[in-house]
Parts: sequence; structure tokens; C-alpha cells
Amino acid sequence: MAKTHSPRFLSIVNAARGEIQECVAGDLSTMVNGGAIVIDVRENHEFEDGHFTGAIHIGKGVLERDIEKQSFGTSTKIVLYCGGGFRSAIAAKSLKDMGYADVYSLWGGWRGIVSEGLPTSK
Repeated sequence: MAKTHSPRFLSIVNAARGEIQECVAGDLSTMVNGGAIVIDVRENHEFEDGHFTGAIHIGKGVLERDIEKQSFGTSTKIVLYCGGGFRSAIAAKSLKDMGYADVYSLWGGWRGIVSEGLPTSK
């Protein structure tokens, strides 16, 4: 059964999606092979239950605070994902506002990664 999100949340997501770059799980391997960094913005328990192999975990709630602790800069290609692409869209907009120039939100998120059969780890 699909999740039902509140109208105000969907409004924020849709506004963010209008201002960011998006990709789908089928693009992810090529992007990673080209040097993209993948960040899982889901909650800790979601990440621990399974994540894209090689992904960095920085929860959406602390992303803006902790992103600059990473060794990459604002021109690095970054792909953010969550469960389905909603939280990652908002997170991508936030990073864009912080000056990160090449940020993508993975539409379909974790569900897309699993459906595509991409490598995952626990």
C-alpha cells in the first residue's frame, strides 16, 4: 500500500522538485562510476536495515549541519536518496541553497534502488 502524505508536505516537495535536479535508480551506477557521492538521508534505523552499497549516511535532520564535515566540496556531484524521493528532494534543495552546485535527488529512492537490483549492504 502506498504512503499517503499530507498536502502541505507534498506542496514543499513539489516546490523543491521544481528547483532541483533529479535522477532515477537506473542512472545511479553510471553516476557513481563517474565520481558521484551517494548520501542516504533516511533515518538511522532505515539505513541500518539496508542501504546502497558505498552510500554515506547523513540523516535529513542533520544534513545542513554535517555536510561540511565531509571531504568533498561544493562542486562534487552528489546524489541524495530517501525512501521514495520526497525527503531527498527537500534535502537537495537545501544543499543547493547552501551553494552545492551539482546535487541530485533520486526519484524513487530506496524502493527504486531495490527494484533496479542495485548493490545493497546492511
